[in-house]
Amino acid sequence: MARSTLTLSSKNYSSWSLRGWLLARFAGLEFDELMLSPDDPGAKAEMLLLAPSMLVPCLRHGGITVWDTLAIGEYLHEIKPKAGLLPAERAARAHCRAICGEMHSGFTSLRSALPMNLKGHFPSYKVWSRAATDIERVLQIWHDCLTTYGGPFLFGPQPGMADAMYAPVVTRLRTYDVRVADPLCAAYCQAIVGLPEMAEWTAAALNEPEAIDELEVEF
Repeated sequence: MARSTLTLSSKNYSSWSLRGWLLARFAGLEFDELMLSPDDPGAKAEMLLLAPSMLVPCLRHGGITVWDTLAIGEYLHEIKPKAGLLPAERAARAHCRAICGEMHSGFTSLRSALPMNLKGHFPSYKVWSRAATDIERVLQIWHDCLTTYGGPFLFGPQPGMADAMYAPVVTRLRTYDVRVADPLCAAYCQAIVGLPEMAEWTAAALNEPEAIDELEVEF
């Protein structure tokens, strides 16, 4: 069987690429990366939230092509059920799917006001009210999961689908110097940042030569 491939765009700017890549890594899937240039019009539109549909990341595995991050997560759960991307218990699994869906379709103010930029750091950044409301909701989700399932990750001791979906929010909070007062949520942020997968992704992002002017604005 040909080796699987995962098509990605910028590692510095693309939160969707990060989610798909983490899902594949958490699942233990061996794959080759195919990188689109940030100058590619389609990839650029996605990062600027202007694309009608998210076609990156795109997983090709065993003759099957899967795009959309949630679809990739569900597919990986089917082919790698022992990886624990989704919780084993039905109620927890339903909870996981619900909060993953909420991230997938919501939090548009957070995304637009605090675009992902791993190279950037904007101390004393002013978070406008709608984005602040989104952040409060994310922190509530994290607190509820960490309290219910015991941490250090959202559904227990190992990272899974929900953590892949919310990891880019952790990077945004760090980039824009957003203080996380809740000790559970602050510890969760540290757990995500401390993952070897996140260290690998971040190192690659910092070495990207390309910049996208629209996402390099200091707000």
